[in-house]
Amino acid sequence: MNSQNTPVQIKLWHREFWQLAVANLFLSMSVYMLIPVLPVWLMEEENFSPVETGMSMGVFAFGLYLLGPFCSFLVQRYRRNMVYHWAILALVACLGCLWYIDTLKSEFVEFWLILLQRLVLGAAFGLAQMVLSSTLVIDTCESYQRTEANHSASWFGRFALSLGPLAGIIILRLWDFDTVIMVAMGCAAFALVLISLVEFPFRAPEEHTHLFSNDRFMLGQGWILFINLLLITLALGMMLVQMDIVAYGMLMVGFLLALLAQRFMFRDAELKSEVVTGLILLIAAQLIMLTQHTEAASYISSAFTGMATGIIGSRFLLFFIKLSRHCQRGTSQSTFMLAWETGLAIGIGVAYGWSEQLPFSIMLLALVLSGIALLMYNVLTHAWFMKHKNR
Repeated sequence: MNSQNTPVQIKLWHREFWQLAVANLFLSMSVYMLIPVLPVWLMEEENFSPVETGMSMGVFAFGLYLLGPFCSFLVQRYRRNMVYHWAILALVACLGCLWYIDTLKSEFVEFWLILLQRLVLGAAFGLAQMVLSSTLVIDTCESYQRTEANHSASWFGRFALSLGPLAGIIILRLWDFDTVIMVAMGCAAFALVLISLVEFPFRAPEEHTHLFSNDRFMLGQGWILFINLLLITLALGMMLVQMDIVAYGMLMVGFLLALLAQRFMFRDAELKSEVVTGLILLIAAQLIMLTQHTEAASYISSAFTGMATGIIGSRFLLFFIKLSRHCQRGTSQSTFMLAWETGLAIGIGVAYGWSEQLPFSIMLLALVLSGIALLMYNVLTHAWFMKHKNR
């Protein structure tokens, strides 16, 4: 069969790789904790309208691209782990701005200030993720382990999509918004500490490094994969807004089921089957959320969403890797991250901006986007990938 499996490399899981993977988890959690918490604070404490709140959440996506063209220059000009450190410090500073703003209880924050904060937060998070996934993870393992390393490290970031919002909701219920921000800052700082404890081998910088470059930023030939994944994560972002604390817990159950499915159900399956199955599960979850409003239905739809997200995310990541040339592995990682995070941020922003409408209309739009993504994958993306892959 035309299947492509990722072999498990036991020797990959040494101390340094564990530190990098866990750092990815805590870095992502520090940002994802704000998904269910920040909009509530903006609307209830700062009197933002739904449209202003949606724009504040969505502008994060545009920040992801601000420092990307400089990524290759920065890691060549400076030590790559130090670039990561500075990106994390900038991220912590952005989170600290929210904490400072909340202490000014007598004043309402200006809309433009929150937009700027979210934009810079996106830039810091984007640069940190690019350096971590495209350089640090790759540089700490042997060449034959790199696909498994990228695949495994990405799962830790995916887990944060459940654990981050879950932690944010619990902390907000037990304490307050300030505590959520402090914990988010602590998660980012812990990621920095973990990376600081890893020794990276010296690598001489390349000659004639350009200030602006697509290297480690954007894989131009992967635009069809990018658009297809963007449609899926747009729908996923809209679904996350509809979830509560139990739903985020069931999302994690779905992630674990996706891991089991990849190891057993799809081990020798046709390559096309994973994305198709994942999109069918995602559409099934949306139909359940549209038509059923019981507690059991909420559990099932959230588990389906987690399973679909895990299967689709893993397979598209490998698609980007296999589409890239030998020297473009890092670029493929950044491109996948950009498609993933852009779709989530804009989807969340659209859902909150549209929150004055019925939830039915938001879920209907998510269903339409998922249907378009499934049609695009079957008609165009898969055949195009099989024709253009390099590995």
